[in-house]
Amino acid sequence: MNETQLSTDAFIVAEIKRARLAAGLTQEEFGKRANFSNSHVSAVEIGTRALRMDFIRGADRALNTGGLFERLAVRLRAVEASPAWFRDWMLAEAEAIALRSYENVVLPGLLQTEAYARAVFAAGGLLPPEEVERRVAARLERQALLTREKPPTFVAVVDEALLHRPVGGPEVMAEQLRHLVRLCTELPHVTLHVVPATVGAYAGLSGPFVVATLPGGEDVVYLDNQLRGQMVGDRAGLFWVRKAWDSILGEALSAQRSIELISEVAEKWESDS
Repeated sequence: MNETQLSTDAFIVAEIKRARLAAGLTQEEFGKRANFSNSHVSAVEIGTRALRMDFIRGADRALNTGGLFERLAVRLRAVEASPAWFRDWMLAEAEAIALRSYENVVLPGLLQTEAYARAVFAAGGLLPPEEVERRVAARLERQALLTREKPPTFVAVVDEALLHRPVGGPEVMAEQLRHLVRLCTELPHVTLHVVPATVGAYAGLSGPFVVATLPGGEDVVYLDNQLRGQMVGDRAGLFWVRKAWDSILGEALSAQRSIELISEVAEKWESDS
């Protein structure tokens, strides 16, 4: 854990403690509501025990905050662990009420398993092992927004080629595709579509993007490349990306057929592992 993480977690712990005291709860009373022992609560508050997400969620339950501390933790941890140029997008993503993602390079980061994400970041040996692990941890933290109390609607479209690319090998791919099926089955706000390999040239070949709809109804777009991402919010750019999204979605399979296809490919990966 780096100094930034320590500072972020210390801030969150201090805010949880402040809220506990404001509510007039002893550590023992708080622990009973959060489903943690008195000694566990004490250790977290004095910093001898690491702050984990299950404790943060317990604090939200105990203090009836509506998921405030979880959202705070996800936002701060992910932002601080990310490159400076990515932080504006992280804030937009965390605030979004709806996300629309198209990918033809790798599966969407919010849907990746730990093993798949690690294989992506480790590819080519461009990053040192410690940086790979830091980025994997940040990605997993970001994914918590899909399971928070009021998650955004998330619709993703991916090119079928991504289902067949052996990122991390057969076992990793089998786990990853089963994970996609599970997310779409268990989370009603998550929908995934696949553009089948039978489709020829289509608008998605120009590259991946994510559209975030903010609480006020305005959209911002994130475009990625080898060096850094770019946020787009001007009228002409948004108009173009929205047209591309509609065109891409029109080429994709239905959500049900997409899940069936993903399951079929997962079985093939399982037989190869």
